[in-house]
Amino acid sequence: MVRALAAVLALLLAAAAARAQAPGRLPVHTNEADIGETRQSRELPIGDMRAVFAAVLDSLPERVNVLPTENYYYVRFVHKGVRYVGNIRLAAADRDQGKVHFSFSEEPADWNGEPADRHGALGPGEGVLVQKIAALEYRVSAGGRSVTFALNDLSRTVLPADHLAADETFLGPVFDESGIRFFFVFNARLKVFHFLLDETEPVADALFPSPASSRIVIGKRTGFAFYLWDKRKVLIGVHERQSRLNTALDGPFDQLPENFIAGDALRDAIVASEPGAKGKIDRFGNFADGAGRFLIHPYMLYRELADLAVFTRCMSSRAVRPADHALCFVIDDQEAQRRNPRPKAMKSR
Repeated sequence: MVRALAAVLALLLAAAAARAQAPGRLPVHTNEADIGETRQSRELPIGDMRAVFAAVLDSLPERVNVLPTENYYYVRFVHKGVRYVGNIRLAAADRDQGKVHFSFSEEPADWNGEPADRHGALGPGEGVLVQKIAALEYRVSAGGRSVTFALNDLSRTVLPADHLAADETFLGPVFDESGIRFFFVFNARLKVFHFLLDETEPVADALFPSPASSRIVIGKRTGFAFYLWDKRKVLIGVHERQSRLNTALDGPFDQLPENFIAGDALRDAIVASEPGAKGKIDRFGNFADGAGRFLIHPYMLYRELADLAVFTRCMSSRAVRPADHALCFVIDDQEAQRRNPRPKAMKSR
């Protein structure tokens, strides 16, 4: 039964890939194809994580490119009329120890906001083999099927000289699952992080000015909001609904540049911003007790474009020193729970 579903998935993927690669042909996704997926009657032991992993792996091409910088390869499939979403992750912390992480759940929706998630680390004990074949290339094998995962090599990414302020450190390049690229920086004096839009390559979105200010621009596809600060575009907002439903447009907090972090630079920055994390995290920001990774989420979750006006008010406030303007773009975790959150620069005012 697993093989039967895998064969259907493989045919769909192969057909889509062939159409997409045809020269001059516009990739088009049709309602007919979507409905066809929902009407498949193949059985899959959806409660067996290893069986689902084997089916997904069997449906992939022999070689795939993992674009997000926290090394997630995102997948989706339909089973008994229900869409599932998941990911295969080759985490920097344990892939060289022969581990691959797999997670999947029903696709979250407004009416199904917290579906049960099945996840775990797989290795030889689960019949899964992970082999390193190059610096950023791994072969994953299970159930007689092998797939090569090529991780995104952004090692040659160069941050423009005018994009880094005197108090900032460039921690690495970020490729978000939305397709948007960022520069991840830390301000050591003010102890805050920023995601700066990488425009050294064409941006995979079209930006339009917000009604709140001509200095704020919004991505038509992603909904990402940026503030034009000097020659840089600082990420200041992500739409709340996308974050709540955990979509590909939920922002870059989960795509840190873990393949390109130099030594303890990230851990040192986290501890500087939150001293309580000292001794509790590894160099990637993962908690030693397995509770997850330290959350770096400096931007607002907005519901309406008018919510973004707070950043303009902060930047134009005479009470905020120009030297502290970087604090105007950061909403801390506690403040983010308020209905009308304020940037750090305005919290004490």
